[in-house]
Amino acid sequence: MNPGMTPDQRALLSVSDVHVSYGKVEAVRSVSLQVGDNEIVTIIGANGAGKTTLMNAIMGVLPLQGRVAFCGDDIAQLEIEDRVAAGMSLVPEHRELFSTMNVEDNLELGAFRVAKAKTAAAFERIYTLFPRLKERRKQLAGTLSGGEQQMLAMGRAMMGEPKLLMLDEPSLGLAPIIVADIFRTVTELRASGVSVLLVEQNAQAALRIADRAYVMELGEFVLSGKAADIAADPRVAASYLGGFESKSA
Repeated sequence: MNPGMTPDQRALLSVSDVHVSYGKVEAVRSVSLQVGDNEIVTIIGANGAGKTTLMNAIMGVLPLQGRVAFCGDDIAQLEIEDRVAAGMSLVPEHRELFSTMNVEDNLELGAFRVAKAKTAAAFERIYTLFPRLKERRKQLAGTLSGGEQQMLAMGRAMMGEPKLLMLDEPSLGLAPIIVADIFRTVTELRASGVSVLLVEQNAQAALRIADRAYVMELGEFVLSGKAADIAADPRVAASYLGGFESKSA
């Protein structure tokens, strides 16, 4: 199932009938999704459902069968670097920072395709989004707290000025107050014109900020629609929200 966007929305990312396999094991089956301009779309599901596999395949980390279009162009055969150049960026589940490099150097690596004349403005934008990174800019990434490392991973991805930011489990291992800050930043990014594809086990937080949602089980989407409708669905509440009452959250 594929929830529709509004009639005036452009499909920034369009994934059609995608399959991803590890050898003979098919981890993602017949998956289709869309992300529109200025939209937050979330994929929720249990650990092992195939969410990370799908994100890696969209980014080109894993091979896939099917069609992936970005800004109307088929990118299924493009290298990762070319997808970044087209305007896509992925913040992986484990952040993958360079721990022995400082904050500023990690951020600069994210700007490898940005013209030197624009680098200073890119730094300023990230430091405005994440003031704590400016305070820690000379500190080694490996000595940051978990929340600060997540901010740095997101900041590094944003240095390339992506049109689409893909976030894989950004709340993983973080305290609730830090999670709230991270998700507040995600909504600010959408307001600034960046679309977001968000994979999350924290379904409550994800559905609260998303426009639309997909529920993934065993490599397939089993439910999709507006995020508010998904949050109110009793099947989702029972399986992913722990009895969470979406209306009162």
